[in-house]
Amino acid sequence: MILVAAFMDLLDSTVVNVAIPSIQEDLGAGYAALQWVTAGYGLAFAVGLITGGRLGDIYGRKRVFMAGVAGFTASSLMCAVAQSPGVLVSGRLIQGVMAAVMVPQVLAIIHVTFEPRERGKAFGMFGGVAGLAAVAGLSLGGVLVQWDLFGLGWRLIFLINIPLGIIGLLVGARVIRESRSPQALRLDLIGVVIATVALLMLVYPLMQGRELDWPVWGFVLMVVSLPAFAFFLWYERFKTDKDGSPLVALGLFKARSFVSGLAVQIVFYSGVGVFFLSWTIYMQFGLGWTPLHAGLTTLPFCIGAFVASGTSFGFLAEKYGRKLMQVGSLLALLGLGSYVWVVGHYGSGVSTWQMAVPLLLFGIGFGWVTAPIPAVVLSQAPRKDAGSASALINTMQQVGAGIGAALVSVVFFGVLGSYAGDSAGRVGDDLRKELAAHVSADRIDELVASFRTCSVDRANEKEPGAAPASCQALQEEDPQVLALIDKHGQEQTALTFADAFQVSLLTFMGTTVLAFLLMFTLPKGGAAHFDPDAAETDEPAPAPAVH
Repeated sequence: MILVAAFMDLLDSTVVNVAIPSIQEDLGAGYAALQWVTAGYGLAFAVGLITGGRLGDIYGRKRVFMAGVAGFTASSLMCAVAQSPGVLVSGRLIQGVMAAVMVPQVLAIIHVTFEPRERGKAFGMFGGVAGLAAVAGLSLGGVLVQWDLFGLGWRLIFLINIPLGIIGLLVGARVIRESRSPQALRLDLIGVVIATVALLMLVYPLMQGRELDWPVWGFVLMVVSLPAFAFFLWYERFKTDKDGSPLVALGLFKARSFVSGLAVQIVFYSGVGVFFLSWTIYMQFGLGWTPLHAGLTTLPFCIGAFVASGTSFGFLAEKYGRKLMQVGSLLALLGLGSYVWVVGHYGSGVSTWQMAVPLLLFGIGFGWVTAPIPAVVLSQAPRKDAGSASALINTMQQVGAGIGAALVSVVFFGVLGSYAGDSAGRVGDDLRKELAAHVSADRIDELVASFRTCSVDRANEKEPGAAPASCQALQEEDPQVLALIDKHGQEQTALTFADAFQVSLLTFMGTTVLAFLLMFTLPKGGAAHFDPDAAETDEPAPAPAVH
């Protein structure tokens, strides 16, 4: 049942992306509000995770989990019935906070409920759900928005959480066993403030940097966040010595699997953040596909991730551990590399079927990397600090995704303008030939030059699909001429976005190689080889899991 809650959170973090055009049209939302609809959730989620995880250790993981599910369900209803951008943004912020309360308890409950040799399977199931939900959101969002069931449109992407949340509350109340730290912990309020401020200074500029044209104060905040985190660590040491009740259990960082696993996670998810955002933009704005078309294109990835996760939470993850993750990295590299070739070879004429094999390979590799991560990271973590450890795992994932979103501004949007001129030249010859039947030779040169200027200006716009003044001037041309310009403009846009998407793919390949190398620092063997609680006597052995 706790996996249903994890699925709701991860689904909501992606499903909104494909619904943004519909939300903008229905609510009349400006770009600033739309940015907060997407980024506000992630920001609130990221900064609240550490606190949410510790709340479970202190007050009971089941109790805090149930409160989080109830709050998440209620805020989903608030989003679904929103009649203004302000209400929707407020609902998304509350959703993020409630997710930060709910999600850390998922891994913590798994960690304290299952015996060491069963945890690998349970964590693998969580990883499979996580990978599947992250991309299923794109498919499901496209289907719901395009079908417009009952005339509800984008509101359905939030309404689907209501029955899931209610079922989660009813079943969770019966089957989840309560657990908490055996120590008498108190909430470290000063640590909460310091951690929240430090995370805000790091994550907010990363998530909003491009939209704000990368202001100087954003870079200043990110730099200042480093001494803020250092101060947080100092205070946590002081708090540990004072009363043994810090917000973050620093003893976790003595475990090799924990530190190395977090490093692998943040590096790999940085590439994931680059890929999924640029992939969505490439398909919808570059190739001009509908949300449904783009969503269904993700199915080979979903199938691959599901199959890989299904095998990883069996004997593979338990027996091979880091080796399985490394094989997954190599498969992911093979899929991404073949995707680079497909995009470059087929250009503007690429189809869903031509993407299928690369996406399937990438999906399998993705599943074998992400599904074992929670088990590996938590394999040497004491159960008494399960909430704190779980929160750090989720925080690093969010920070990695934030770094990836920031990198998109450089490796995708940052190169669009430079590639636009080249792609305009590649289609310019065909445009010139077809214009010859309608205008004079001198006029052809003028139109082709204007076409190139429009292409470059449009690629440099902050919002994909926006029409700059140089493009609006071309709209006044003769309908036959305008039809030719529009036709070749679509081809030019597809080629430009394809070139930029290849850079994103290559960037993801680079982070995957780095993650592969970092995996050598993980302990050998699988999660089943470790029992961090073997020497503990302050907590009774867990009862058998209730299914």
